[in-house]
Amino acid sequence: MAIIVRPYREPDRATLKRLTIDAFEGVSIDHAIDRVLGPLATSDWRDRKGRHVDEDVDAADGAVDVAEASGEILGYVSMRFDRDASVGRIPNVVVAPVARGQGLGRRLLEHAIGRFRAEGMRVARIETLEGNPIGRHLYPSVGFLEVARQVHYAMPLEPEPGPTT
Repeated sequence: MAIIVRPYREPDRATLKRLTIDAFEGVSIDHAIDRVLGPLATSDWRDRKGRHVDEDVDAADGAVDVAEASGEILGYVSMRFDRDASVGRIPNVVVAPVARGQGLGRRLLEHAIGRFRAEGMRVARIETLEGNPIGRHLYPSVGFLEVARQVHYAMPLEPEPGPTT
């Protein structure tokens, strides 16, 4: 199967959202918040994670490239370019279940790294949660070095009580 990597097109949006939600179940901060605190009243983690695709696509400082074969989207990588700091950041790299384990994630990461180099970036950056075994294995195997760990906290906020008269 010949896979091509091409620029994002607007009709891709719904498919990228679906693939993203599937890929990040159990390994996203938004999903962890819902597991610990319960779903938020207005949306669940899927809605919030799906909006990350909108942010990636609509970012003025970014790009999204899509991997497809025979017209079927098999994955994508989103990129942000901080030209002032010369840092390229990968907010999302996603591979469809049918294409996992075949090197497509690596290919998408290498594609993004190539774009960063072409744009004059001096550092490529990506992050993953400790509970994401795929990211924790794949990213170092491509050459990323662990530079820090972060702990995420969340708390429910109750509305402030109204004035009493």
